[in-house]
Amino acid sequence: MCRILIAEDEVKIAAFMEKGFKKQGFTTAIAQNGPQALSMATESEFDLLLLDLGLPAIDGMTVLRELRNRGEQRPIIVVTARTDRQELLSALESGANECVTKPFSFNDLLLRVRSHLQEKSPCLSAG
Repeated sequence: MCRILIAEDEVKIAAFMEKGFKKQGFTTAIAQNGPQALSMATESEFDLLLLDLGLPAIDGMTVLRELRNRGEQRPIIVVTARTDRQELLSALESGANECVTKPFSFNDLLLRVRSHLQEKSPCLSAG
């Protein structure tokens, strides 16, 4: 079973993503700030991280860089309301596998998640 960590401080968006992924058979957990996201991503087993750049306490870009600096290889998909091309490019250059801008279609996000999990994780084929 695939495990997804959702790092998102907006409660409604986090709940929307969690409900959709659980309905598709994924196991999910939610981190509501940067320190929590870093802790959960390093101390728990997740197959993929959905990361908002606008997290409180430590922003998502810092979380992304710190995880990649620690050698984290799992897919990280940035899900953000930010649309500045330079900022999105910076996220990709810092190690994000992909950037999805809000608002987004859950089905589009699901396709992207499945695509990255098929490339990097055996969890889809095991289920």
